[in-house]
Amino acid sequence: MAGQRWFDSVDRFAVHAASGGESGGERRRVACRESFRAAVRGASSRGRAAKTEVALAVALRFVGAGGVSPLGKRDRYLVGLDIGSTKTCALIAEQDEEQVRFLALGAAESKGLRKGIIVNLDATVSSIRRAVEEAEGVAGVPVESAVMGVAGGHVRGVNSRGGITLGNRPRDIEREDVRRAVDAARNITLPEDREVLHVLPHEFIVDAQDGIRDPLGMLGQRLEVNVHVVTASASATQNLVTAANRAGILISDTVLEPLASAESCLLQDERDLGCCLLDIGGGTTELIVYGGGVVRHTSAIGVGGDHFTNDLAVGLRTPIPEAERIKQHHCRAAPALLREDMAIEIASVGDRPRRTVFARMLSEIIEPRAQEFLALIHDDLQREGILSLIPAGLVFAGGGARLDGLAELAEQAFHLPVRIAEPRGLVDLPEAVALPDYATVAGLVLYGARARRSAQQRSGNLVAKLKAMFAGAS
Repeated sequence: MAGQRWFDSVDRFAVHAASGGESGGERRRVACRESFRAAVRGASSRGRAAKTEVALAVALRFVGAGGVSPLGKRDRYLVGLDIGSTKTCALIAEQDEEQVRFLALGAAESKGLRKGIIVNLDATVSSIRRAVEEAEGVAGVPVESAVMGVAGGHVRGVNSRGGITLGNRPRDIEREDVRRAVDAARNITLPEDREVLHVLPHEFIVDAQDGIRDPLGMLGQRLEVNVHVVTASASATQNLVTAANRAGILISDTVLEPLASAESCLLQDERDLGCCLLDIGGGTTELIVYGGGVVRHTSAIGVGGDHFTNDLAVGLRTPIPEAERIKQHHCRAAPALLREDMAIEIASVGDRPRRTVFARMLSEIIEPRAQEFLALIHDDLQREGILSLIPAGLVFAGGGARLDGLAELAEQAFHLPVRIAEPRGLVDLPEAVALPDYATVAGLVLYGARARRSAQQRSGNLVAKLKAMFAGAS
């Protein structure tokens, strides 16, 4: 009987050890539990002390596998990997107890990805390898693993609610209760090729009392939770992981890209009051809406910076690289925003001679696409009923955010404040990297750093709980 109680303690701790983060799942809990049982059975003939020693060793191995062991020399480094339609970025940073310090950024042209979907695996692998090697060369640090961003039209977000009954009479709410309630909320019907990327709690409800951020230790009989569930195509995500693996990089976590961008760009008062961050990539634009400090909505629209570039290339009959240069250096989003109608020399297609065009012509080509872009965003927010819930306005991130005049046009369309994002939170970040283009890759590193700190704190609590459980169950 005592032995069974001891195994029950092992089972409870296995659940605790595997359920601390949103990426923990049933497979991890089962593996943790079975490893405990196998190791303990092998030591059972040696008595309680031996069993406790073995169980602690297994616990520490599982906790360490989650990245929660004390920071060693190699563990100090964090890598963010942003694989986009136009470029791939790898950022290396160093974490200590107090801060995260920028070390290096590598970037390479990307041709193997379109709207978040790999269309050429070899080209994607090559792009990842070049970006990582550039960052490694500057930082002098070998890259073995990375936190990778996921985005594209295949990503979906949905709000859900779930709950559990705690018993016939009120009792204290424990971490395991919170996990079970969140699991109930995430239990939505998914097509075969979809997987859950994030489960982001809005609020907890204890015995019909809503608006609770953290229910741990509260007394109640019924625990419910409202969450935002982000799902993605399992095959699209796995193909990105495969590309990174073939480039020699293990993926430690996958993160929704606008969630990462918010990590590096949004201020807490913007999250609390309500705002919408737009991550304007090459092929798509990702939206994430915050209100009351939590994620309320995520979605994607099928227009990005490449569409503006293609419009210029067709309208001016100029090569794509030249159209990109023109967009970055000479375009305004609308003719009404022009300061002067200056002459601009551009390249022609093939071996035809260079030509001169005027700035107004560029804006006339760009404006319809800009208006379409803003209308799609407006429709998305209005359809979800949250257009009136973002008084802090819009924040533009991503390379497309730098289109001159787009923010002013958005202010006129939405009657809300609009600002261009700048990555924050990394010490020694060079001015050349403190641009909206690198908001995602900087945010991936910061997301990884925050998760690591949280896991380290959790590991200390878990080992203490394990010792207490074994002492009480023997």
